[in-house]
Amino acid sequence: MNIMAKVNDAILNPLIILLFAVAVLYFLYGVMVFVQNQDNDKMMGDGKRHMFWGIVGIFLMLAVGGILRVLEGLASKLS
Repeated sequence: MNIMAKVNDAILNPLIILLFAVAVLYFLYGVMVFVQNQDNDKMMGDGKRHMFWGIVGIFLMLAVGGILRVLEGLASKLS
C-alpha cells in the first residue's frame, strides 16, 4: 500500500465524511429555522441562507470525494 492510499484512508476519507455530516446538519438546521419562523421574514431568510450553504457544502464534499476516487484510480493504473 503506497503512501497516498494510507493518507487517503487515514486522513482524507474521515475528514470528508465529517465535513459532509456537518454540511447536512447545517442544511437541516436551516430547514428547521425556515419552518419554525414562517411569520418572520428575516429569520426565514436566514434559514434559506443556511440551506443554500448546506447544499453548497454537500456538493463540495461529494465533488472532492469523486476527485479523490479518480486520482486513486489513476495512481493505481500508473503503478
